[in-house]
Amino acid sequence: MITPADLARMLAHAAGNHARNPLEPDELLYTSQSPEPRQPEPARTPTPAMMPPRRNTDGPTTFASLDAQELPVVREYSAGGLVFDDHGRVAIIARHSRSGHLEWCLPKGHIEKGETPQQTAVREVHEETGILGEVVESIATIDYWFTGTNQRVHKLVHHFALRRISGELTVEGDPDHEAEDAIWVDFDDLDDVLSYPNERKIAWLYARKRNRQEQQS
Repeated sequence: MITPADLARMLAHAAGNHARNPLEPDELLYTSQSPEPRQPEPARTPTPAMMPPRRNTDGPTTFASLDAQELPVVREYSAGGLVFDDHGRVAIIARHSRSGHLEWCLPKGHIEKGETPQQTAVREVHEETGILGEVVESIATIDYWFTGTNQRVHKLVHHFALRRISGELTVEGDPDHEAEDAIWVDFDDLDDVLSYPNERKIAWLYARKRNRQEQQS
């Protein structure tokens, strides 16, 4: 016989079962053993697969002018110049630039240890043109900077006027094989032939110097 007290307990039990959230899965459906207390999930360490792909534009911002100032500075010294024949012509050489273009320029090169700039000018002119000359007078020194891949270079190039003593035009004596060709050019035509503005200025300075000397004589 069910007493009122038994009926009350049955109703309370039924109400408790219906109070469960129907969307919450029953853990007993996923294991054949009694459920263990639920443990918190360990923190996940990010992996490359989880991280968003890095954009190509990501990276430190660089400023060319500031970066160049931090490069080590080296100094280079060269010498060369205008070597004249008896007809007032100047020997110039053709060489390829870093970009591959053929450029016409004055013979010149690095000053070796123990050499004076005048000695270097004589040697470099002879090696690159085949013409042996003697220094007549100094013209000017070009002073400029340029930046390489890992250093900044402060370069000084001493230019002289030379008079041909002997020799014939050839580039076979160039030890660095940089000169492609050598030709005689009328002094007055140098401004139209030389590739570099600084070297055209050297020719202009020497023309002005000669004009002054002629006026004073």
